[in-house]
Amino acid sequence: MRSYDPPRSGDPSHLGDYTIVGRLGDGGQGVVYLADDPWGARVAIKWLRFGDAVSAERFLREVQVAQQVAPFCTAQVLDTGVEQDRPYIVSEYIEGPTLQHVVQEDGPRAGTALYRLAIGTATALAAIHEAGIVHRDFKPGNVIIAADGPRVIDFGIARALNATSTISSSPVGTPSYMAPEQFLGHQVGAAADLFAWASTIAYAASGRAPFGSDTMPAVIHRILNERPDVSDLDEPLAGVVHACLSKDPSQRPTAEQVIKRLIKHPVAPGCMSPEAAASVAPTVVLPGRDPPRLQSPEAVVPPPRGPAESPLGTGQGSASTAARPGTSRPRRLRKHRKRLVAGFAAALAALLLAVVAVVVSRSDGPTQGVAEQQIPGTRSTLFERPDDPIRLTSYDFKSKGTNAWENYARDTLTGPFRHYDGATETQLSPDGSLLARLSRNDTAGRYDSIEITDTRTGRQKAAVTTVKDPLASSIISWSKDSSKILLDVEQTKGENVLHTGFVIVDVAARKASVVTVAGENDRPFRWDGRNDGVVNLYGSDLYFLDAAGNKVRAAVNIGDVPDSMLDLFSPSGRSFATECPRGAAGELCLWDSASGDRLRKVSSSCDRLLGWYDETHLYCWVFDDASVDRVEVVDLAGDEVRTLLESPDDEDYGPTFIRVT
Repeated sequence: MRSYDPPRSGDPSHLGDYTIVGRLGDGGQGVVYLADDPWGARVAIKWLRFGDAVSAERFLREVQVAQQVAPFCTAQVLDTGVEQDRPYIVSEYIEGPTLQHVVQEDGPRAGTALYRLAIGTATALAAIHEAGIVHRDFKPGNVIIAADGPRVIDFGIARALNATSTISSSPVGTPSYMAPEQFLGHQVGAAADLFAWASTIAYAASGRAPFGSDTMPAVIHRILNERPDVSDLDEPLAGVVHACLSKDPSQRPTAEQVIKRLIKHPVAPGCMSPEAAASVAPTVVLPGRDPPRLQSPEAVVPPPRGPAESPLGTGQGSASTAARPGTSRPRRLRKHRKRLVAGFAAALAALLLAVVAVVVSRSDGPTQGVAEQQIPGTRSTLFERPDDPIRLTSYDFKSKGTNAWENYARDTLTGPFRHYDGATETQLSPDGSLLARLSRNDTAGRYDSIEITDTRTGRQKAAVTTVKDPLASSIISWSKDSSKILLDVEQTKGENVLHTGFVIVDVAARKASVVTVAGENDRPFRWDGRNDGVVNLYGSDLYFLDAAGNKVRAAVNIGDVPDSMLDLFSPSGRSFATECPRGAAGELCLWDSASGDRLRKVSSSCDRLLGWYDETHLYCWVFDDASVDRVEVVDLAGDEVRTLLESPDDEDYGPTFIRVT
């Protein structure tokens, strides 16, 4: 059974003859309730938000058409009504998660499961279109994976909403799954649903929308101009999906044609059973072709990123590492910017009126109590709240005057920033009581040393030597209890920086334990989730090592971890986050720390992951603006919820946020 929340204060106890049991969802159009009908059967009720009596009556007249849809692979519309001048729709309650939830939790679909999904949902669209309805908002969230096969929901609502005065002349849909004609203001017909169907199937096979799901202008640009990514699909499904993603609606097959091409003969109405889907003999159809363009010929399709431009690189051969050997702390080169030529800029401006009414879910956090300050020595701006669980306490940036890296740090969690000369690294402890300052090769024996200062008195608490030249150490982070410091040990060989081991400094004992790990690695060591051992990335596998450097276990094929990411593990230590293996830009994977199993996949606007903000939010660099880069907090649905920092694009800047205790 689909999970549901209890009713909230202000929710009705009844809608007509139906008794409200709980909430199934809450979106821009209205609230979806789980309810019991007079005979005790479960139903789903969508109660629309607008409260105009005339609009409600017109809406119900239009939505009654949906009751004529044959109940093949759909959630049948059972009843309609009005409460408080707001219309509601009663439909068959389908137990099961949405396709979006299934893919996020269990990963992409493949094999017969994918074909069963494709044929079942195409059958639903054929039934919907036969009744003269265009869905207009077909997407993974509107497909329920039921025990007897996929079911399509929410059909007919877009047509009814379009017929009311509340949102007249505004496009209805979800940008990543909308057809080009929906953005361009052209007539929208059944072909738009086939475009959305193909985008949904591509998402089901890969975990990502074929035109991305980052910023709206970027998604619109790709939908209008670029070829879709359907590389995770095999024939014949790849050819059918590609044809449905044609920019020209007249070139897309109908739902019935899709079904015929997939099973080689007409399918009887109804959902395909698992046995029938398994017996399907696919055929190769509709080879991919370059679609006609619907936009100005001056619009430019950006070239593919090269390895040096990857927003989440491997750390090998990066410019800032070469500029400052022995440390991976400053952020590496950002991705290359593409300028919008006049043709696309003009077309995008023309689209703004059509796009402005599209509902895009965003859960913005409160803005009260935000303190804004320019960061000393830079042109960057910091946005802080008193209740932030992480705090910027130090940063590195490259001075344009000297081209040297400069370091600033706070003496307290909320105090001003202080400049430290040379290649010094600094980091404040989570409780704000101690400041660690690392100096390189500054002793008679050419050892690195780390000084621990009591921030309350300004007196040195400890001074500990670590490793000797040609080795160098770099501060990774304090332990959660502010008792230990982890340093990464590095050695420069030619143009490469190798990470040969780590140092754990016991502050109270004033002792540094230097651990050499066998084998060469180009990635830094980090604390594990409990701070009693370390982890490191070997290829795409994460090795868990004890404090002596012995391998304990491994989480395999977890993807990539940016060198700039310090908070690999969630505050509880139960989860860790990575860039997904073979994922698109912005695709993040969350993993169970104990088992190494993937918990979910997150599609976000992130270009470089930095860590965990709290147990249910991440923070990352976002480079989607032409002149300003941002450190953003994102939730586990991938939505940006607040900005922590803004930095000019031309400023090389490496912030260190710590988790406060």
